[in-house]
Amino acid sequence: MRRIIHVDMDAFYASIEQRDRPELRGRPVAVGGRPNQRGVVAASSYEARAFGVRSAMSMAHAIRLCHGLEIVPPDFSKYRDVSSRVFGIFREVTPLVEPLSLDEAYLDVTENAWGEPLAVTIARRLKRSIKETTGLTASAGVAPNKFLAKIASGWQKPDGLTVIAPERVEAFLQKLPIDALWGVGPVTAAKLRAIGLDRLVDVRAADPERLRHAIGSYADWLIQLSHGVDERPVEPHRERKSVGTENTFAQDLTDRARIEAEIAGMAEEDADWLARKNLFARTVTIKVRYGDFTTITRSHTAVPASRDAGDLATRAVALLDRTEAGTRPVRLLGVSLHGLVEQPSDPAPRPSAESARLPFDE
Repeated sequence: MRRIIHVDMDAFYASIEQRDRPELRGRPVAVGGRPNQRGVVAASSYEARAFGVRSAMSMAHAIRLCHGLEIVPPDFSKYRDVSSRVFGIFREVTPLVEPLSLDEAYLDVTENAWGEPLAVTIARRLKRSIKETTGLTASAGVAPNKFLAKIASGWQKPDGLTVIAPERVEAFLQKLPIDALWGVGPVTAAKLRAIGLDRLVDVRAADPERLRHAIGSYADWLIQLSHGVDERPVEPHRERKSVGTENTFAQDLTDRARIEAEIAGMAEEDADWLARKNLFARTVTIKVRYGDFTTITRSHTAVPASRDAGDLATRAVALLDRTEAGTRPVRLLGVSLHGLVEQPSDPAPRPSAESARLPFDE
């Protein structure tokens, strides 16, 4: 049986800023853009979260929730440096480290360089080493699989450690509400509750066809998780599935020519990344957020795959015809490229378990 640890740094960006600026310690802090420039919260301290301030929230809304909010512009080079040191600690114990972002990862410690038989002991040592090296706290979850480890790491934040031993898996599953799962956001949770499913274990007794009708292909994955089963290995060299660029504008865009120019520029920027990585993309997706915060996406897939900047930009701009951009004010635009392959004729890559099974509307 595997021994998996999921480590998640606590309020990573905000905690780094509080570490480096003593006057911010104990204060509600949001890392992100200025509210008068339509900034968005990239991260919030636990003091700010107490007021309801969350990542991806507009900064203007954040300051309405928390009048004493301290706003700090992000310093991603600093965050990447700290992340590199944290991941260096992870790799001291095992090469099986799967990054999920700058501040979280799965580790398979079934076999480990420390020769330690107990994953909980490894988790404690990792937390202590992170604290000594960076001055920051991390929360960890220890479990027989990735699904349970990820939920466990969030169980006692901040600076938490939760262990789900094999003999405790069923008792732990019985506690979980349906929206405790990563990927089950408000939309999917509402659909599940509408058919009488309030807890994860309720899925076991649900009619599979009714479940699929409610949430599509995600149903099969949910049934598996309801039994605590997750066979996904820790993958230390996860392939990049997509690349994207987006921008929130200080003033809503209403001029169609300007919107097309912005979209084309983003597509070309993404194409430059493909060229540097020697990759090709099959699918172009644009994202449009209107002035009222309604957000839509439109995609186009073509074979063979391409990395030609002109081709990708043309396809991205053409997707605007399937939106109301120009007739409705636009707050945000984005372009992303998916289905990345090493040769134009390569078969499309299989999506990861997470990307394949998570509902897109969340």
